[in-house]
Amino acid sequence: MDVLVVGGGVVGLSAAYALADRGANVTLAEKGSLGNGSTARSAGGIRSQFSTRVNVELSLASKEVWNAFEERFGVDIGLRKNGYLFLARSDETAEQFRENVEMQRELGAGSELLTPAEATEHCPGLDPEPFVTATYNPDDGIADPNLAVQGYAEAARERGVDVRTKTAVADVHREGDRVVAADVRSVDTAETERLSVDYVVNAAGAWAVGVGEMAGVDLPIAPRRRQIAVVDPTSPVPESVPLTIDLETGSYFRPERDGVALVGGHFDGDDDSDRDPDAYDEGMDVEWAARAVEHAADYAEYFGLDTRIKRGWAGLYAVTPDHHPIVEETVPGLVTVAGFSGHGFQHAPASGRIVADLVFDGDTDLLDISPLAGDRFERGETLTERSVA
Repeated sequence: MDVLVVGGGVVGLSAAYALADRGANVTLAEKGSLGNGSTARSAGGIRSQFSTRVNVELSLASKEVWNAFEERFGVDIGLRKNGYLFLARSDETAEQFRENVEMQRELGAGSELLTPAEATEHCPGLDPEPFVTATYNPDDGIADPNLAVQGYAEAARERGVDVRTKTAVADVHREGDRVVAADVRSVDTAETERLSVDYVVNAAGAWAVGVGEMAGVDLPIAPRRRQIAVVDPTSPVPESVPLTIDLETGSYFRPERDGVALVGGHFDGDDDSDRDPDAYDEGMDVEWAARAVEHAADYAEYFGLDTRIKRGWAGLYAVTPDHHPIVEETVPGLVTVAGFSGHGFQHAPASGRIVADLVFDGDTDLLDISPLAGDRFERGETLTERSVA
């Protein structure tokens, strides 16, 4: 079984590893360096608190790998289980939180519904007054995406994956409906090689639309710019504080090490235009960062007028219309695993396993991925993920 994986982020590497682990002859093509796209710009969150069953199931299956990553891959990914704390300001959102927790617990997640006062036990600097309820899961947390890339890349190479960086996919070829070959081109020399393949795996994230077009497939995935700021808070955020999300304003923050904090969010429809993934501003907007700090200061005493913005960056979410990925064999020989809408890092382990199952078995028994079929948009059967910041 000859497989070309397109994309050297954590999703592509997870897929390459899982395929090779089952005996496939795998080539991975990444036109830059490994993990240097959206993965390197991720906040590193790992959580089970989603509002749809399929996202929770992807999280739980992935957590089994993240929790044992160092033992399995020999790389410490800096996993810190500080938890995630979601905050609701309205009764409508509070009711959705109650439904979410019930569903999450039914699937095996240890989520809890809290009063605002109880939320301050996990986040002592939180002002409980603006909120009506909260949810918390102590098993949620953060990890270092770059270390995860390193672990997957080493394991993939050990299993014989031909990892090619600075190698772009120039074309994908079909005979009838089936993908049968792909052209890969060296970024440095422009030398092109045609690879005969049984499958191409499109794990190109924000670049996935272009790969799909080469295979004659139109993917509803939009590259959207998202930002993160690193700040010196007014008062130190204890490292035990969870990643805290004020869902209705879109604001979030979490502690980093050495007294700094990350603040972020998506406010008032900013950055809702499609971006060219090869030509977007990777820097942080100072005005946006000031707004992010202002939002965080509205509900957490750690932030204020004397909070100092140190640095920041922007990355790309590969966004579908319903904020869920497309995971399927789109046409014979082309497996799509893209459009995670900001959740690709945390769902990478399960996604890689599913890709291998699709290639070898035509389906997966890990979880029901039928809701992630790409034709759901045409059928009007889209999902609604409300827990997105």
